[in-house]
Amino acid sequence: MATGHTDPQRRERILAATLDLIADEGVAGVSHRKIATRADVPLGSMTYHFTGIDDLLRQAFTRFANHIVAVFEEHLSRARSAEQAREAVTDLVHALSDGPRRDLILAQELYTLAARHPEYRQLTHQWMQRSRHLLEQHFDADTARQLDALIEGLTLHRALDTSPHRRELTRQAVIRITAA
Repeated sequence: MATGHTDPQRRERILAATLDLIADEGVAGVSHRKIATRADVPLGSMTYHFTGIDDLLRQAFTRFANHIVAVFEEHLSRARSAEQAREAVTDLVHALSDGPRRDLILAQELYTLAARHPEYRQLTHQWMQRSRHLLEQHFDADTARQLDALIEGLTLHRALDTSPHRRELTRQAVIRITAA
């Protein structure tokens, strides 16, 4: 194990290991010891970098939410017209649902945690606000809110269905919500 002086990325490795552990075992399987082992850091590093397990979870899930917002931004930033924005939303649904299973699991773990613990709702609220803000660059606020929910729902349905719906169905849903 590297010491703190020669391991400037230790905190980031701990956050990455936390997300990996959550994806493998769920939030219920998280412990300082398991994370330290996975990150290959001394157990004492956990309390040096984080005030407790809740602080660690909040920071790890914030990192994950930032990643998903970056995926939104990557898709939506290319759109220059309403039609391109609709296509970007369709692409986004399929990129998220066909993407890493890890992201799907982490999103569901965060939603479950937020449903049980109000302090995590603020994190999901901020995530939704950022997603909607990106959508509002192309659509009015009400449509952006509906699209955000549609993206979440279609992504989940496509990812979990034994025969996911076709791209055309996603496109039709996006057009129905954005036709105004």
